[in-house]
Amino acid sequence: MSLGDQPPGRIGPSWDEVGIHGVHRPKEWDAVVTVEAPEIDADRVLFVVLPGGDLVIDEGPDNLEPLATALEADLAPPFRAEAVRRDGGLWAAAARSVALIDLPGVTGTEIELTSHRGERTLVIDKNPTFGTIPALERPEHVVRAHRLDGETWEVTFDRL
Repeated sequence: MSLGDQPPGRIGPSWDEVGIHGVHRPKEWDAVVTVEAPEIDADRVLFVVLPGGDLVIDEGPDNLEPLATALEADLAPPFRAEAVRRDGGLWAAAARSVALIDLPGVTGTEIELTSHRGERTLVIDKNPTFGTIPALERPEHVVRAHRLDGETWEVTFDRL
């Protein structure tokens, strides 16, 4: 419908037309697959696949390789994955890419570093801490890091 074809007294597009319903949700997953894996004894699993194929399991048994292998066909590691059992041995698995960083000598399991207008706030394991972690510094960002394994951390950067 063009503006000239509109009923009297109405100006502009109709809200029930396709494409006028607001901004679509951002994509949550980079890969989604189904996998037959009856040997996995769980209903839901959460894990991270590191470069090289090693798995860090947040929730679930140790034998998640079939899920990781299926996801790796569509998405190169590193990625965070979630899978749920659908029917019998059929699983739905989804993954999204993650950023990793090595932070040798850093203590704790959760870090949040905020840099705003030249000031920094560092919180480690919910405790405000003096200093900074240079590898995580990004001006006008909130950087969150979660220890995965040893010195390897999963990190997100959110612009302020």
